[in-house]
Amino acid sequence: MLFEQLRAQLARFPKLDYSPLPTPLAPLARLTGQLGGPRLWVKRDDGLGPGMGGNKGRKLAFLMAEIQRQGKRKVITYGGLQSNHARMTAAACAALELEAHLFFFERRPPTLPGNLLLDRLFGARLHFIPFGGGGGASMTLEAANRLVRLVALPFTGPGAYFMPVGGHNVTGCLGYVAAALELHEQVAQLGLEPVTVVTAAGTGGTLAGLLAGFTLLDSPVRLLGIDVGKLWKAFPVSIGRLAGELCAALGEPHDFRPEDVPIIERTYAGPAYAVLTAEAGQAIQTLAQSEGIVLDPVYTGKAFAGLLDLIRQGRFRPGEHVIFLHTGGAPGLWAYEEPLSAFYRE
Repeated sequence: MLFEQLRAQLARFPKLDYSPLPTPLAPLARLTGQLGGPRLWVKRDDGLGPGMGGNKGRKLAFLMAEIQRQGKRKVITYGGLQSNHARMTAAACAALELEAHLFFFERRPPTLPGNLLLDRLFGARLHFIPFGGGGGASMTLEAANRLVRLVALPFTGPGAYFMPVGGHNVTGCLGYVAAALELHEQVAQLGLEPVTVVTAAGTGGTLAGLLAGFTLLDSPVRLLGIDVGKLWKAFPVSIGRLAGELCAALGEPHDFRPEDVPIIERTYAGPAYAVLTAEAGQAIQTLAQSEGIVLDPVYTGKAFAGLLDLIRQGRFRPGEHVIFLHTGGAPGLWAYEEPLSAFYRE
């Protein structure tokens, strides 16, 4: 599919405008010099969208337009305690005078720091339901979405818009097909070759959208997702299915097998989702002190730690260009003050 054809296909879908696009693609010159490996870049999606920003702004642009078109007044979604998706959904709902219901399947913590504080500030209704199970890839993402739909109904009543975890559906992930278009153009304008884009994979929607977009464009840009949570059973199957659905929605069906999904599972996730690893803590410090850029403990910190390890292993050649997609999450830092401080004692 040609560049302008994909742009025209995407224009068929209504969307809201949350932030100026394209987001910056900036060199990490100092860190590149320190590491002596590939040439590193950062794609600054951390500043997108409402509620202190992040990559979900691309997804919410399409999702909130769909909610408006359907005339819904209540929105249901869910995630981990420090979910950036939940926080940004709460902000988007506040701006449109919608009732946001956020579900967390853990005990209510004694305090509400970080993203939870912002959820409350935006007026969202928080529902803490300690199932006492799940996680550890015990169910597929699709099964979890079906279960939460059922659980949420008594709390919200009928007629609410259900937004899957992480905005993981065709409507939301059109945002990252558009991001693939944007990256493809930026890479071409800068004359970067060869290029690999590295991103955190929590629910996999960002990875699915990029995979669909680069495939439709027959782009030379390579892609690599780094699993940060060990959350889902058959995770590559879910990502591949969504990427295929996106291609079909944009007029060019494509089947993705699990082995077609470029993801490193489990290796850099640590013991569990949202558990800070020493490597992530060190990666956060490395980027902050070399480039003045802040990562978060749950998503980007783990993914960047994985990228640093891959560079040390020689995965990328000198002169190769590696773009780290910064998906945001800085508010989550305030929920990890104590464990992070252990890494930074003088």
